[in-house]
Amino acid sequence: MHLALFVTADGVHHGGWRHPSADPGRGDFAFFRDLGLRAEAARFDLLFVADKLAVDDIYGGDIASTIRFRPSRGTEPLTLLSALAAVTERIGLGGTLSTSYSEPYHAARLFASLDHISNGRAAWNAVTSVSDAEARNFGRDEHFAHDVRYARADEFMHVVGRLWDSWDEDAVRPDKAAGTFADPAKVRYVDHAGEWFRVRGPLSVPRPPQGHPILIQAGASGVFLDLAARRAEVVFAVYPDIDRARAGYAELKAKVAAAGRPADAVRILPGMVPIVADTDTEAHALLAQLDGLVTAESGLSFMSGSMNYDLGQHPIDGPVPDIRSSIRGSKGRFDYVIGKAIAEGWTLAELGRWYGSSLSFAKFVGSPETVADMMEAWITSDAADGFVVMPASMPDGFDRFADQVVPILQARGLFRRQYEADTLRGHLGLETPLRQQHQPA
Repeated sequence: MHLALFVTADGVHHGGWRHPSADPGRGDFAFFRDLGLRAEAARFDLLFVADKLAVDDIYGGDIASTIRFRPSRGTEPLTLLSALAAVTERIGLGGTLSTSYSEPYHAARLFASLDHISNGRAAWNAVTSVSDAEARNFGRDEHFAHDVRYARADEFMHVVGRLWDSWDEDAVRPDKAAGTFADPAKVRYVDHAGEWFRVRGPLSVPRPPQGHPILIQAGASGVFLDLAARRAEVVFAVYPDIDRARAGYAELKAKVAAAGRPADAVRILPGMVPIVADTDTEAHALLAQLDGLVTAESGLSFMSGSMNYDLGQHPIDGPVPDIRSSIRGSKGRFDYVIGKAIAEGWTLAELGRWYGSSLSFAKFVGSPETVADMMEAWITSDAADGFVVMPASMPDGFDRFADQVVPILQARGLFRRQYEADTLRGHLGLETPLRQQHQPA
């Protein structure tokens, strides 16, 4: 299997930062350096740094609930990953950059540079962003409509690929005697003129060591799946249980094949939250302790920001309203979440506490052996190609997983003991893309 670590200073569980073992004052580079080195020692495929371009202010119309009830700090991914490239040697380095609030040339240059600096370990998590809060930081009153932002993202990713392909692999050939540095016949203009972007090129950075840095996408909607089937190499999936994972895995692999790509050209890595203790009983007690530290407002403010819909306009102790047709942010995930809450008869407060506990990802709760069993079951039943490991609290949640679960996976032959490649593309077993400068959009 493949393992990515979701890099966070506070853990993904909204009660994680309040746990006695947590250190919510951390988040300096020393913390991230030590975390990266620990993940590399455990032979993880990559570090994954998420990003959002705003402090959520959808819930209640301001930032109060976000600031008061949950960690809202974020580290700009490319800055952090560039620093981590200098202190790690083999682990992949994946970061988020929005296709809605950036430009293709900028994205291509950043990730090509990271790939060069890290000797072929870079990955780009291409997201479309979700909220009006983000839009207002970039000169817009509201975020792009769902279909529009994915159409824009499709063209964006196409242009980035064209820019990476604007240099041949052997274009740079320094010849001191002849006084020539590179062959101009092997560096070409892009001359892209599309609906959203006009980019002449070529890129000012030579072709990346991996050809293209790994392209990651995250989402669940039908529009997302169609785009990911054509473009993505790694999909960060949201599956709350193994049955939905099997169905989602089969659907996406079929779409990849229908798009004319080999089904194994995409690695599907669902997020999972490990809750590990010495025994199953102790693990469930730990989860109960963490859940008791979650405030309803923390989950509801996160949901509101992700859905681009203010749940604060409804009574917190009232039933969950059916707002699925009004969601303008992350649709695929929250169509399921809202439907589940309505079917279960939850109040908004109950929904907020439930979401703050899991973010609708699967939780693997138990002893190290039990968690390893659950991971093996997903892998052997075609529910996943690996996982994005999302510790509930930090750093103890990651330490328990790395020290106690990973050795069991290694002993079972499910996970590597040593790196066998130097690049992230090699870790993932993905082919280097051919240069396709003249491929149509």
